[in-house]
Amino acid sequence: MQKPLLIAYHLMWTAYGHWLPNDPRGSTSKTVASKALAELGEMHPGRRDVQPTGAVIRSFKSKASEVLKYPLLSFAPNEFKGVGEGIAITVHEHNYTCYACAIMPDHILLLIRKHKHQAEEMIAHFQETSRMHLHHVGIRSSEHPVWTAGGYKVFLYHPLEIRRTIRYIEENPIKWRLPKQQWPFVIKYDGRPLHPGHNPNSPYARGLRR
Repeated sequence: MQKPLLIAYHLMWTAYGHWLPNDPRGSTSKTVASKALAELGEMHPGRRDVQPTGAVIRSFKSKASEVLKYPLLSFAPNEFKGVGEGIAITVHEHNYTCYACAIMPDHILLLIRKHKHQAEEMIAHFQETSRMHLHHVGIRSSEHPVWTAGGYKVFLYHPLEIRRTIRYIEENPIKWRLPKQQWPFVIKYDGRPLHPGHNPNSPYARGLRR
């Protein structure tokens, strides 16, 4: 059987302290960094099937904010532009192709076309460059880590998955009652790898139709 062709990555990472290893929503982390954080609750490997209520999540974050080394901060809407500038610098620096982006108060969602960099490398580049930019423009103090190290990724193999993910990312701010976002570094998805000029009878195209 032909191996599926990876088209793009759905990347997500959170602002510092907003998704800890023992977060009640579940986590892919294997250890908790400190005893104080461990005392907040047990770990739940993976994302839990039944998600906790908003009240439970807010209570956990409130307790966590008291023991975290740095302040638990969210991005205000007037700070989104600065975050976007940091992401734009990374996109241009590494020649990434971005099909969707949502900058949220406590997390970032991106859809990036397959690249020579692995998903984990991409997240590291985005975090490092945007952190430096946010320090430079004064949105975060130079000591603040800005992001929780690492992030999450979903591999996308079909144009329908790409389009579905684009809709999900674009609708995220609206669900939070935030304005619709448009970023200059985001380009319109062209149907790749079935973009104009692609042979409609290639083995990949026939496989997708099946």
